[in-house]
Amino acid sequence: DATELVDNLLRYTQSLMKNATDNPPTENNHMHHIIAFSGGIDSSVVTALVHEVSSSLSCSPPVKAVLGLSPAVPTDQIRLAEQVAAHIGVHLEQIPTTEGNDEMYIANDGRACLACKTHLYTCLSSIANHYHKNSSDDTVVHDYNGDARIPQMGGKNNTVSSIHFQLYNGTNADDLKDPTRLGLIAADQFHVQSPLKFTPKALVRVVGRHLGLPNWDYAASPCLRSRLALGVQALPQHLERIERAEAFVRQALALDPTRNMRVRLLSGNKAMIEVEDRDLQHAQECLHQDDTWRDYFVQELEFNSVDVRKFKTGSVAQKDQTLCSNHMKNKPSKAKK
Repeated sequence: DATELVDNLLRYTQSLMKNATDNPPTENNHMHHIIAFSGGIDSSVVTALVHEVSSSLSCSPPVKAVLGLSPAVPTDQIRLAEQVAAHIGVHLEQIPTTEGNDEMYIANDGRACLACKTHLYTCLSSIANHYHKNSSDDTVVHDYNGDARIPQMGGKNNTVSSIHFQLYNGTNADDLKDPTRLGLIAADQFHVQSPLKFTPKALVRVVGRHLGLPNWDYAASPCLRSRLALGVQALPQHLERIERAEAFVRQALALDPTRNMRVRLLSGNKAMIEVEDRDLQHAQECLHQDDTWRDYFVQELEFNSVDVRKFKTGSVAQKDQTLCSNHMKNKPSKAKK
């Protein structure tokens, strides 16, 4: 039952929010609840849950949805994040992140997700002391490039001056089983709470639909860096080409946001289009019969070649069991009812 599922998640989220600080917020002791927000269904559901719980509390602690901006975030995803945040009714902040300067991220050797999430949570932690200056703004873009302090392991609260904050992400039960998600290690280091960690993806969508979220059935849209094959450097020019290529394919095939589609950048500067099985024949016909496709990919975007195959989640991901094994074995193996 969707209503019961939502009620259980609200109670669990409320327990996480109440446990975030030992002392209730006061005039000189502000508590902020900050969600790492992408506009995807997982972080959207978490934002809606935290916002609903906050609205029901007498102190109404501030809730912020924060979107990290980088070349790995396509323009369409930014627009979607803005629309969903407005639909939920939460403040949206957009902040530039700095993983693009990190050699580990650029190398894309299987640890890029760890580097990316470390920079994201660092930025989210660091901007907490800016919030009291901008509490009346619905959308604020911060040009923040300062050094953030990584929270010490074992601590319960993160504190910047007199402002306390708790970070949240959209990690769900299925994510915890995926050994490629090294960002989970960064989440642990920053004590990020995951209200959906016992809820599988399929039920997250059920919750999203019940809450009336406009993106409840949208296809997953991970960052553009995830399109790069292992060893292909995560450079802005590579990410830009992928964004343009995906926009071209989605428009040419008239794919709505519920359809899965990727353009992968493989070694040797080869582009690989991936579409769902129901769209595969159409894509193959377009690629092989319409010279416009090859002209755009080879002449305009300067790929050496282009081909098409069936979509597969994480088809170019690195499964680094060495880094993940100790982390994963401490995670629940199945969702709680």
